Amino acid sequence: MKRFLRSPLLWTFVLSFVLLLAVGGWLLTDPATSRSEALKTGGVAGAAIVALYALWLNDRRRRVEERRQEVERQRQELELRRADQDRDRISDERFAKAVELLGHDADQVRVGALHALAGLARGRELYRQTVLDILCSYLRRPFKHPRYKDTAKRAGNTAPKEGTAEEDQELQVRQTAQRLIGELLPAADSEGTPGYDLDLTGAVLEYFDLSDRKIGRLLLRYGGLYSSTNLSGCVFLGPVYLTGAGTKEDKRIGYFRCDNAKFEQRAWFSGVQFSEDAEFRGTVFAGETSFKDSVFAKDAIFADAEFKGTLDLRRARFEGFAELSFRETPGTVSLYNTSVEPARDHELPADWSVETLPDGRARLTMKDI
Repeated sequence: MKRFLRSPLLWTFVLSFVLLLAVGGWLLTDPATSRSEALKTGGVAGAAIVALYALWLNDRRRRVEERRQEVERQRQELELRRADQDRDRISDERFAKAVELLGHDADQVRVGALHALAGLARGRELYRQTVLDILCSYLRRPFKHPRYKDTAKRAGNTAPKEGTAEEDQELQVRQTAQRLIGELLPAADSEGTPGYDLDLTGAVLEYFDLSDRKIGRLLLRYGGLYSSTNLSGCVFLGPVYLTGAGTKEDKRIGYFRCDNAKFEQRAWFSGVQFSEDAEFRGTVFAGETSFKDSVFAKDAIFADAEFKGTLDLRRARFEGFAELSFRETPGTVSLYNTSVEPARDHELPADWSVETLPDGRARLTMKDI
């Protein structure tokens, strides 16, 4: 009963009835006002009170609904945060377990760990650079195989030399890591994707293929690139360093393809030993470029290449055919003691020439020098 007496609805009707009687009675004191007009006006006054109560009640319901929706939104956000935390925890556990399994004795377990890391990187962009760093770190581990001792090019489809079971198994694991690196990198023509960094300093690689991929910084100093390497169509957003590749500990660089690539910053190939053909057809070098002290044991193809910055060829040796018909002659070129094979008819820029030395060797010079 007390709760009913405290009800706003009851007091609204009471106030409305009182107002009806008060307004109606007051108007009836005026002889010019009829009884019907007085009752009608009093009814309007009473109804106004009821209408005000209805507006207040509607506003109260609206605020209650807004509070309910806010509570529901906060609850959903809390559930999403909990789900994210659970997903992060599961991802961290998968990551730690996969890294641990990289040291397993069985090669199939190591391959599975590599695929687990790659799957984690595909699903969580946050892990992409970290997983690439781990794959590169695995490839930087010291590795030797009997097939790398014979640096001569194999004829036809001759099978490479086999190693021990452990060596061949490790080779399969390493080639899996190489392939996964290429798959995790974004396509060269993709927009809005970052360029991920690769640190392969001193790595031993075979059939390394990153063609048509976007890469940030590439470090491949003192590495060994056996059989063939394909960097054609790559876009390098950061600096590239292959300094001394193919020279340390009898490491070699096999067939090297880098056609129609783009180096947006420094490209450093100084001191590189190219044991087979090196091809840079249509490649754009936007920054400083150096082939200082590099050796091209076979053909060096730079047809239609473009150098927008400086080109350093000091003490470089072209022991095979040199195809240097650039798309545009570099503005600044260093040709100090740049030697070529005197018996070959090389393709050179219009203002370059071959000077034969008294000892029978030949070097490149510029006509205006």
